[in-house]
Amino acid sequence: MNNPFKLTSLQLILLLMTSIGLKNHVILIPPLIREAGRDAWIAVFLMYFFMLIWGIVLFYIYRTMQGEHITDWLEKNIGKIATKIVIIILSIYLTMVAGVTLKETIIWTNVSYLIQTPIVVITILFAIPCLLAALTSLRTIIITNFFFLLFVIVFGFFVAFANTQFKDLALLFPILEHGMTPVFRAMVYQGSGMIEMIVILFYQHKFKSRFKYWHYIILALILSWLTLGPLVGAIVEFGPIEAASQRYPAYEEWGLARLGRYVEHVDYLSIYQWLSGAFIRITLLLFTIRILFKQLSTKANRWLTVAATVIIVAFVIIPLEEKMFFNLLIQLFLPLTFWFFFVASIIFAIIAFIERRKTKVASS
Repeated sequence: MNNPFKLTSLQLILLLMTSIGLKNHVILIPPLIREAGRDAWIAVFLMYFFMLIWGIVLFYIYRTMQGEHITDWLEKNIGKIATKIVIIILSIYLTMVAGVTLKETIIWTNVSYLIQTPIVVITILFAIPCLLAALTSLRTIIITNFFFLLFVIVFGFFVAFANTQFKDLALLFPILEHGMTPVFRAMVYQGSGMIEMIVILFYQHKFKSRFKYWHYIILALILSWLTLGPLVGAIVEFGPIEAASQRYPAYEEWGLARLGRYVEHVDYLSIYQWLSGAFIRITLLLFTIRILFKQLSTKANRWLTVAATVIIVAFVIIPLEEKMFFNLLIQLFLPLTFWFFFVASIIFAIIAFIERRKTKVASS
């Protein structure tokens, strides 16, 4: 964990594009469409502007920390015991986020192309590479992400342009047929992905140069676009009613893609996209837990990561009906994620404000 590697703004943006992008691009699409129908894209736009305001709070905390490790910063301001409680709560929730990501990935894998393969086998075979990658270094994760993301972007543009012939933009109208209430409810789902940019605070001590607010604006714009692409695509290709009934609309869009008259069934490329995103996302979440527990010895830190992975695997293989899991996802976990990290950011902002007041009083 004493790696002197320094993180650039571009590397962080690319890393979060893959990690948060998987959630925005795939997991959030069904609840958004089911909640707001053809107006779901409006919720994405509104949440983008909300996140620009929230970003001011985030950068207030970031500038107050001044490159200090989050654990050290918290210990200095709230004491060791309170810091341990905060770190444990954050780590438990990050483990839950990783577990939900893996669960969603395994369910999709099992119903899409590995129907006969036991879920236990798929889960273990996917979790082990994530664990091994999380036990390496941030440099390794970033390099791996670069090569994965390169092809993910290429395939994304391919399916977007290949399906142009099937798109009917008239399906986006009329706008606000049911008023703003469904849009406001859907904003929470989009927010549950965007709010994960709070991870910037967990890695700011590794920045090579200052991460600026305009970097944040670009990142928020990219993540919003990653939702808008498959969201609008599903609506204009299948219609809001059909899209709302689909479990994985982003994957169904690949079923339409073709190259000319003779090359069809290229949906296997979506397997690469999803698995690449899930791998980086779960790996980064596990590595973030290692970051939070930096006070542990290297050996203890590694065993903690192994324990978190075992918990994630156990959560995935526990028998749970797919419909029940989806209901828990949209009714509980996604809204809870938004409010959990939003409240965490407010708490950090209060701590930052108190620290600044103390510094100001001491210097006067």
